[in-house]
Amino acid sequence: MNTPLVSIIIPVFGVERFIQRCLVSLFEQTYQNIEYLLVDDASKDGSMDIAKATLDKYPRRKTQVEIISHPKNQGLPAARNTGLKVAKGEYIIHVDSDDWVEIDMVEQMVNHAVSKKADIVYSDWYLTFAQNERYMKQEAHTNGEDCIKAMLQGGMRFNVWNKLVKRDLYREGAVVFPVGKAMGEDMTMIKLFAYAKVVSYLPKAFYHYLQINPNAYTKQVSLERFKQIDFNAQETINFLERRYGDKFNNESNYFKLNVKLPLLIGNNKTSFDFWRSLYTESNPFIESNPTTNRRIKFIQWAALHKLDFIVRLHYFLIIKVIYGIIYK
Repeated sequence: MNTPLVSIIIPVFGVERFIQRCLVSLFEQTYQNIEYLLVDDASKDGSMDIAKATLDKYPRRKTQVEIISHPKNQGLPAARNTGLKVAKGEYIIHVDSDDWVEIDMVEQMVNHAVSKKADIVYSDWYLTFAQNERYMKQEAHTNGEDCIKAMLQGGMRFNVWNKLVKRDLYREGAVVFPVGKAMGEDMTMIKLFAYAKVVSYLPKAFYHYLQINPNAYTKQVSLERFKQIDFNAQETINFLERRYGDKFNNESNYFKLNVKLPLLIGNNKTSFDFWRSLYTESNPFIESNPTTNRRIKFIQWAALHKLDFIVRLHYFLIIKVIYGIIYK
């Protein structure tokens, strides 16, 4: 069986509580031909000491690990880019250092990529909380454009870390992550799908995406952080228009509605007003979005008609109470 080199890029910053579990899950991979790229983003806690101590327990992996240190903190997108610059693998996987993976993840994803001759393999994943986790199933598609359509509509997630990607795609499209714009930086993955000829879905979950804050799933997005999301959304839309013209016009409007939806999660009139002023051209598409459920469409309709008491009621009853109980 073909065993191509896989580069796993692991940014490290402020994760001393979690990095040991992450690295153990990576060093114990059943697949052997791996290059581990730990990017120390000037972490001030004991993360790197723990990382090195963990590596000491896996001497057979030591020659496969490269540690790259930033002289000062540059943020998650910059750390990913640093890893990409030095990566030698045929395939790239990103793993965030507060998460962990199943030990057969790389083997299964590589075998699937080789057998399907795929440029990108993506899989299901786990949304993991302190006491439970939720299986997050993805839609099945076989080419880049169908995946782009699904990601814009919201039926498929553009997460960085549940995907195995040929390194050539990054080079072909000169694709890099947006330095200084960490919120929404995973939208970058949409560009990679534009260059992929063959995409394959692996209907298994390997990646545990950790929500460490019990309020993380229901937290409100600050307007300042949302500016970063808006930047990345606009960059994504501009890229698609340059490459495809108006081919994804409807889907881009669904995408805008999905992007600004977090502004309606909360009790902040300023956020509601901002929602009404943002991407106004997408509002006529509320009803036609094929992947949005009736509850969300109703909340968007209420916000559009300035029925803010309904939006607030939804937040307190559904988001804070019900989701707060389920996702502990």
